[in-house]
Amino acid sequence: MEKFLRPTTTHRRDFRAEASAADGRTVELSFSSEEPVTRYDWLAGEYYSEILDHSAAAVDLTRLESVGSVLFNHDSYSLPVARIDKVWLDETARKGRARVTFDDDEEAERILAKVKSGSLRGVSVGYGVSKWEEIERGEESGGIAGPAKIARRWQPFEISIVTVPADSSVGVGRSMNTTEDKPMEDNTTI
Repeated sequence: MEKFLRPTTTHRRDFRAEASAADGRTVELSFSSEEPVTRYDWLAGEYYSEILDHSAAAVDLTRLESVGSVLFNHDSYSLPVARIDKVWLDETARKGRARVTFDDDEEAERILAKVKSGSLRGVSVGYGVSKWEEIERGEESGGIAGPAKIARRWQPFEISIVTVPADSSVGVGRSMNTTEDKPMEDNTTI
């Protein structure tokens, strides 16, 4: 297996994760997708689309599997709010998925209650990129028009429940097969 280079910058990307509750504390969610996110290149002075490749060769899940945590709003100075039980790549849907279990301390209880009520649905991923494919303005590659950057080798570092996600294509409390918003209930798979 090819070693991933240590990235020099940590990126963050927001998603509204699709989730289900099996035991009232466990949530299955999507933390990443290939949905383009608009970024700004301060050096070039232009906007571009950023895309995270979700092929098996592109994503290194080892860090999430071994020491990954679920944070609130990327706050790495506070304690995590949940543990990651399982993480996997859904190549059919082109998404990163995880099953997480919320802790029972006061902060985690507060966040879980808001997830269950449907008032907090945002999920974000902190990640590093070790290999980019750049598509210049006026060029196209695989149906993607430039300017764009595709992360061809990347590694998620942490998953966060967030208040303001960038990607509204997935979400906590949303059905895996529809886009209809539904509050999440204890012992219910949605």
